[in-house]
Amino acid sequence: MNNGYYEDLNENFTQALNLYNQEFSHQELLNLLKNGNIVQKQIASLRLEKITSKEDAQILVSNLTGQDGKIREAVSLRLDEFMSNSEYLEYFTTPQNYKIFLEAITDINGNICRNVISAISNLKNNDEFCSVFCPELASLTLSLLDIVEKFNFQDGKYKVNKEAFKLYWCLEAISVFWDKIDFTDLKNIILRAKNIGEYTIREKTAKILSVCEVDNELSSARKELKNDKNYYVRRY
Repeated sequence: MNNGYYEDLNENFTQALNLYNQEFSHQELLNLLKNGNIVQKQIASLRLEKITSKEDAQILVSNLTGQDGKIREAVSLRLDEFMSNSEYLEYFTTPQNYKIFLEAITDINGNICRNVISAISNLKNNDEFCSVFCPELASLTLSLLDIVEKFNFQDGKYKVNKEAFKLYWCLEAISVFWDKIDFTDLKNIILRAKNIGEYTIREKTAKILSVCEVDNELSSARKELKNDKNYYVRRY
C-alpha cells in the first residue's frame, strides 16, 4: 500500500478521535448527519443520544442508503437501538422512511441487513407500516425469485451473487412479517424458494415454514425441507 493510504488512515483516525472527544449539542450532531463527511457522519450517529421528532428520525434514516458503508453500518446499529425503545418508535413511522427500510434490508453488508430487520420488527403491529412495507417486500422477493431461479448452483462452484444475497435477506424479513403478507404471495414465495439450489435460500424458507401457518401444500413443503440434504435446512 502507498504512503497516501496510511496518511489518509491516520488523518481519519485523528479526526474521529477529536470528534469523539468534543462536546456537541443534539442539533449539532443532526447537522453533522445532514452535511458532514464520512467520519463526521459516522461519529455523529454514534454520539446521538436521543430522537426528539420525526424530523430527527428521518435525518438518521436518510443515511441508511447512498452513503459510505461505515456510515450505513453505524446508522443501522443506532436505528436498531432507537426503534427498540418505545419512547422513540413512533418517530420512525413516516412513509418516506419505509422505502429506505426496504432498500436497507438488502444492503451489500449483512450486518446492516440484520440490524434494519431487527429495527423494523418493532413495527410489526403498526398497521400503517405493514400495509405499505409488506406488499413491497413480497413484490421485491418475487422479482428476485424470477432472477435467482435461473441460476445454476452446482456443488458450491457458483459464486452467490447480489440477487441471491438480497433474496436471502428478504426471506429473513418475511420470517418476521409472514402474517402481514398476503397468503397467496407468501405461499408462492415459499413453494418457489424451497427449490432454489443455494442452501441458504432453502434454509430461510424452512425458517419461514417453522413459524407460519400452513395448508396442505405448505405442510408438504415443510416435510420436504425437513429431509433436505443440508443440515442447516433440516434443523428447522
